[in-house]
Amino acid sequence: MVGPVRARRLTDQEGQWLRQIVRRGRHESVRVRRALIIMASASGTPVTAISRLVAAHEDTVRDVIHAFNEKGLAALDPRWAGGRPRLISDEDREFIIATATTRPTALGLPFTHWSLRKLCDYLARKPGRRVRIGRERLRQVLHEKGISFQRTRTWKESTDPDKDAKLDRIEYVTSRFPDRCFAFDQFGPLSIRPCHGTAWARRSKPDRLPATYHRTHGIRYFHGCYSLGDDRLWGVTRRRKGGDHSLAALKSIRAARPDGAPIYVIM
Repeated sequence: MVGPVRARRLTDQEGQWLRQIVRRGRHESVRVRRALIIMASASGTPVTAISRLVAAHEDTVRDVIHAFNEKGLAALDPRWAGGRPRLISDEDREFIIATATTRPTALGLPFTHWSLRKLCDYLARKPGRRVRIGRERLRQVLHEKGISFQRTRTWKESTDPDKDAKLDRIEYVTSRFPDRCFAFDQFGPLSIRPCHGTAWARRSKPDRLPATYHRTHGIRYFHGCYSLGDDRLWGVTRRRKGGDHSLAALKSIRAARPDGAPIYVIM
């Protein structure tokens, strides 16, 4: 018997990138919706519930999931057909990517990083390997290959030695017993963090911004529960958090299945 369609397990970097697309919402609506589909499917949400969430047909949801399982994050970008033949070959694209990811100082140039204008000029004047391309098309080529101008950042990965075993357990119960699987979490308060920026400043004395602002109206905590099989979310907003509130949430989950049979709670 063929099982339900489901996205494969996400890596830490894939999960962070998908959350960034959904939370910021600065990308095309098609990419945001596809990111929602992949995240929901990887967490065990059935196709019918996902189709209602993103207002799309179930076949569309299945196509996106299959594409992600085959191509990874490249499935987020739609490939529209049509248009005139390409003027830049695949070899030219590879040369553009190799040049853009190489520091200009390594090529004997007197600056530290590329701009679109400088990269266009270098590609058009490179002896023996000239590539004539406009700035907008260059930006599109870099975007298609996942290259963007950004600051160097760090990221965190799980150090739990039992991470894979726990994920296997979660995938097992959500695929075999979806009607008896629940999720519980508490959220709050939300930290307001300013966006990173750049500015001229004295060495070793950078400008600093506060990480959080004063909360003049107090804080709230949300204790939420979600039924995977029913696609139903409920919760309570409180002024504080404590063990009694977590216990009350777990009791509400048991009240949703009062038959006494085992239930599975993903914390």
